[in-house]
Amino acid sequence: MKPTNITREEMWARQHLSIHDIDYAVWERDKAMLHQMAKVSQSCTFVVDVYKSKYVYASSNFADLLGYDANKIATLEKQGDYLESRFHPDDFDQLVDLQIKLGQFIYSLPMEQRNDYCNIYSFRVRNVKQQYVRVTNRLQVLEQGLSGKAWLILGNMSISPDQKNSEQIDCTILNLRNGALFSPTLLSSPTIHLTERETEILYLIQKGLLSKEIANKLQISIHTVNIHRQNLLHKLEVQNSIEAINKGIELGLLK
Repeated sequence: MKPTNITREEMWARQHLSIHDIDYAVWERDKAMLHQMAKVSQSCTFVVDVYKSKYVYASSNFADLLGYDANKIATLEKQGDYLESRFHPDDFDQLVDLQIKLGQFIYSLPMEQRNDYCNIYSFRVRNVKQQYVRVTNRLQVLEQGLSGKAWLILGNMSISPDQKNSEQIDCTILNLRNGALFSPTLLSSPTIHLTERETEILYLIQKGLLSKEIANKLQISIHTVNIHRQNLLHKLEVQNSIEAINKGIELGLLK
């Protein structure tokens, strides 16, 4: 079940990364490092560029270990979601749902805490023998933009030592700062209680109405509207109306 009717790409877009916030010279250095690591690693590495909303790197191990097309791996940035084409279709649906749910949790946190987590998944991928094998995949932030927003996401996939016959994806969240482990079923967004009036005003702000227009529409004073607006900023832990709208969408308060 998706928490809201959004895609992963829409979730990534909520980072609101700007080209002025990132430095692709950093990525070129990282890519050279990943190429060297692939020569000695037995796991498959990939990178997602949140700004471009696409996969931009995959190690050659994907061809050797899992039988992916080597040419498509080498030109991955032009191949779209080729890596996911070999995921078990049932697992893929579960995976997308989990990623959206976890993304909403991450974006509900204060900015300084959003890059502290590693998501560890176990699911099925079709291998070189056209058989489904269970893999373990770790996702974490590789690089941040200048403002601290997640920019490059690093994935590390390996054959799981536990080849149990299961149709259920396993998922664990690791806090990289303190080593705490969580299950997605226990990890939920902080509860934010808005009054009916506050929710109504947030919706009207999203529609572009000014305080005077909201006051006229709701037949209340501008002073009362402004008090509600300040309460919204406080409860949503944001600095301005644009951030309040984005936070409302992330939390499912707005569409």
